Amino acid sequence: MVMKTYAVKARDIVQDWHVVDAEGQTLGRLASRVASLLRGKHKPLFPPHLNMGDYVVVSNAGKVRVSGRKAEQKLYYRHSGYIGGLKAESLAKLLARRPERVIERAVWGMLPHNRLGRQLIRHLKVYAGPDHPHEAQVRASEKRRTRHRPSGALGEEASSPPAGGDSPAGGERAAEE
Repeated sequence: MVMKTYAVKARDIVQDWHVVDAEGQTLGRLASRVASLLRGKHKPLFPPHLNMGDYVVVSNAGKVRVSGRKAEQKLYYRHSGYIGGLKAESLAKLLARRPERVIERAVWGMLPHNRLGRQLIRHLKVYAGPDHPHEAQVRASEKRRTRHRPSGALGEEASSPPAGGDSPAGGERAAEE
């Protein structure tokens, strides 16, 4: 019997929408989770060279937290392109001015730095407050997920155990009562 490697086709790719609330979450852990969702590593089929990931909406970007004294000590650099045009800005100032940029930069650092990474970062939508304009996409994605999920999928019970059950746990519970 010959085993064949399954190659993912374009019609097999389903991209969902996820909403992540950044309020009170640590910046690095949040960025790592978001980067994994963008890459598609949470899916059963993960070809590293394809854009299999989902869209991610991050809300409350201004309420992300960092540990230690990073708010004052961590610096973000940018350059104007002119001589002497190097600008440095602390994390606290950047969070006050443009909180979306902090999360975008953290996630970009965890994605591949090539054409695929540039394609993936476009699927990240970051908003400073709790509101975002992607409710319709998120609801459609949730509806599609519940429609395609078979009973007995991870996190759900296929059916309730029969009364007086065949399972040993059910018998033990009945004996304890």
